[in-house]
Amino acid sequence: MSGATDTALIAGSGRLPAIVAEAAPGLLVCEMIGAPCDLTGEHLRFRIERLVPFLDELTDRGIRRVVFAGAMQRPAIDPEQFDPRSAQLVPRLAMAMQAGDDATLRAVIEVFEEWEFEVVGAHEIAPDLVPDEGVLCGAPGVVEQADAERGAEIVAALGASDIGQGAVVARGLCLAVETVPGTDAMLDFVRHHKGLRRDLNGLKGVFYKAPKPGQDRRVDLPAIGVTTVENAAAAGLAGIAFEAGGVMLLDRAAVIAAAESAGLFLWARVP
Repeated sequence: MSGATDTALIAGSGRLPAIVAEAAPGLLVCEMIGAPCDLTGEHLRFRIERLVPFLDELTDRGIRRVVFAGAMQRPAIDPEQFDPRSAQLVPRLAMAMQAGDDATLRAVIEVFEEWEFEVVGAHEIAPDLVPDEGVLCGAPGVVEQADAERGAEIVAALGASDIGQGAVVARGLCLAVETVPGTDAMLDFVRHHKGLRRDLNGLKGVFYKAPKPGQDRRVDLPAIGVTTVENAAAAGLAGIAFEAGGVMLLDRAAVIAAAESAGLFLWARVP
């Protein structure tokens, strides 16, 4: 089995890269110029315009596995920085970017696999990230369970169009969906529009999160952190439901403690 010393971590921002690095000390941390990560220490920095030389260097260093972790914004491209071999990848990646995030990620994975790297998910490096089925805290009632089911239907429809991985539902009504700005922006929208729920007999609503149908779960697996719980509480929701085995809890103990403190339920739901 491969070890951390032959694994490269392509690190983005947020808490996830640190969790992966803590789970497997010795990873080669790589940071894309223009899309900085939050990890400290020395990193192997690379340009997207010089992707092929970067892949060659990973091979020369004995890297066999690659894991992507963290949010990674698209960097500004400098055409003058391209080397001839990397430039040949531009039409292929540009076409994928026009098709959406999933297509872009699949194209990137394909490029790494062509260099014979095994691409693995962050949850494969740190298995405790992904909870199994069950209620982690609190107790979703009958109404909340129905709202979670409705949320799952909405998220599946969103994901099929490569739009988002989350939705907020109250008594069957969709209050908001996740789009490009992300989960925090969606929950902030719900917080600012609490008045929409005046006719819902005091029901608070449920935030549901799940991977997109058919997405490659080695990258961009949905994640819930303490900030997510805090924002859901600020939005006045009853709890958070998510697909069991398909969503990562960043710092599980802290997330559960935050939910318990806020009076929210956390439910890993079977699809």
